[in-house]
Amino acid sequence: MPTIPGLRSPYDQVGRLVYFGRMLDKIRLHAAGRLPAEYVANLGEPRPVVFDARCCRFLGVPYEDLKARVLAGGTDAEILAWAGTQGVARTDDECNIWSRFMMKLGWRDDRTVVLRERMAEAGLAAQPLETFFDFIELDEGRDPLGERRWEQG
Repeated sequence: MPTIPGLRSPYDQVGRLVYFGRMLDKIRLHAAGRLPAEYVANLGEPRPVVFDARCCRFLGVPYEDLKARVLAGGTDAEILAWAGTQGVARTDDECNIWSRFMMKLGWRDDRTVVLRERMAEAGLAAQPLETFFDFIELDEGRDPLGERRWEQG
């Protein structure tokens, strides 16, 4: 999959959180009709293991409420602040732990098999990828191993 204009890396942070900005991008792109069809199945909370669902549970905000807030407008920081007042206020330590967890999903855990399956489906089975974030990076045309984004947080 090539890079999708307007869809940032899962490593990019909004405030203290990785992935959150990507989820906001997906909401905005979907509303504008510019999100590729293969991304739509993982929007929101269709299954508890998808990243949007994990992020919404961490924030304590239902996806549909977050989606409505995003589409009402505002900056990413404003939307994150809103989530903190509507859901669960998180400490710096909790945000750090959650972000580190997300960056390592697929590495020696219950999602490793799924990661390997996705890599094979994408023709990337021979790549030395160990996490879903790195798979997303490579699948969208970025170099996760060269950029070493996990060290920049």
